[in-house]
Amino acid sequence: MTQPHVTVVGAGLAGSEAAWQLANRGITVHLFEMRPKKFTEAHQTDKFAELVCSNSLGARAIDRAMGLLKEELRRLGSLIIAAADATALPAGGALAVGRAEFSDYITEALHRHPNILIHREEVTDIPAEPTIIATGPLTSPALADRIRELAGQDYLYFYDALAPIVTLESIKMPPCWRQSRYDRDSGESEGDYINCPLNEEEYRAFVQALREADRIQLRQFERDDERFFEACLPVEVLAQRGEEALAFGPMRPVGLRDPRTGRRPFAVVQLRQDNLAGTLYNLVGFQTNIRWPEQKRIFRMIPGLEEAEFVRLGQMHRNTFINSPMLLRPTLQWRHRDDLFFAGQIIGTEGYVGSTAGGLFAGLNLARLLRGDEPVVLPRETMMGALFWYVTHAEPKDFQPMKANFGLLPPLQPRVRRKRERYQKYATRALSVLDAWMKEHHILEDIVASPPSR
Repeated sequence: MTQPHVTVVGAGLAGSEAAWQLANRGITVHLFEMRPKKFTEAHQTDKFAELVCSNSLGARAIDRAMGLLKEELRRLGSLIIAAADATALPAGGALAVGRAEFSDYITEALHRHPNILIHREEVTDIPAEPTIIATGPLTSPALADRIRELAGQDYLYFYDALAPIVTLESIKMPPCWRQSRYDRDSGESEGDYINCPLNEEEYRAFVQALREADRIQLRQFERDDERFFEACLPVEVLAQRGEEALAFGPMRPVGLRDPRTGRRPFAVVQLRQDNLAGTLYNLVGFQTNIRWPEQKRIFRMIPGLEEAEFVRLGQMHRNTFINSPMLLRPTLQWRHRDDLFFAGQIIGTEGYVGSTAGGLFAGLNLARLLRGDEPVVLPRETMMGALFWYVTHAEPKDFQPMKANFGLLPPLQPRVRRKRERYQKYATRALSVLDAWMKEHHILEDIVASPPSR
């Protein structure tokens, strides 16, 4: 029999992972990426799996939801997680990566794979052959129109925002100092984060400036449907919610002590390493849509950043996702077409690792379908299974993107009251169930290559 022509649209995190999973099962993949011929509002390079927001993939520990999700992906042979492990930076309990090195690793791996053919062009229609659409939250207008026609309904929208990045040499220390919260660092330095302390007077002046800041105006069709996603609120929107909102949010000082005083500051801005060379740092939790000249003025009010050199300023863009509960099966197949899959943030999974999970699962299931096997559904006791069950079974009229969290998992029996112990038991159960499921369905038996090592 002739091998079917398989198409993956989009070489972000989900598309790159999907292509890798298919190719590693002996399937020829045509991977389409429109950059550099056409860029999105947020991308700056032509590299695959470019990280356009934070450079962190979340917690490492498996008793954290994002850490458990990464471990599940690791066991399933994820290229994206292998790349993250290979390009990791010091970030306390988080898995942060060097942006350029991370994308380079994935781009090189896909270019070198003998079963992957790369096309640098925009896809403007839904292919007729077996396909995974992983165009992400910034799907091009032409393809978005085709998907809307296929769905027979409009999209939903939310807004995402990028945080500024500054150079290390422009940060004044003191008053800034290095320390991870509760001293949870990698052990390779005196602290994986740089902290900028604010006293109460400085904090209140900063909040007032954010509230009065001149924002970038949204286009008319965006203003008509303005909805922010709670997990990635612009800092100026959060400031409008109350005088103390930032102090209890991204500027909370708990677990930190100013070495000049030995005491906890009133508020703090944390900066996290953004590249392997350690020359760039991003403002953690400071996504923003303030006009760029205003950003420089306001963020230089932060002690230690008076002379900050900004290599990237914040911006906001519209993210697009389909109403997955109405349109997708738990296998990530389109309801009315067996060989069409969707993956990544376009299905309503939030964040880098959730996108990766969708790409891996869609790739695995499309490979099974092409072999004549039934696509599988992940156990709901796993974080991946619970996440995909949510996005395909939530209430359609209220559906919003969801990130991995323990609240999605079936309750433990008997119940465990202490949170840390409960999360550990959730993780132990999830990994045990996943291992058994992988063995039952022979998930890794047809893999032909491992992710490259460095």
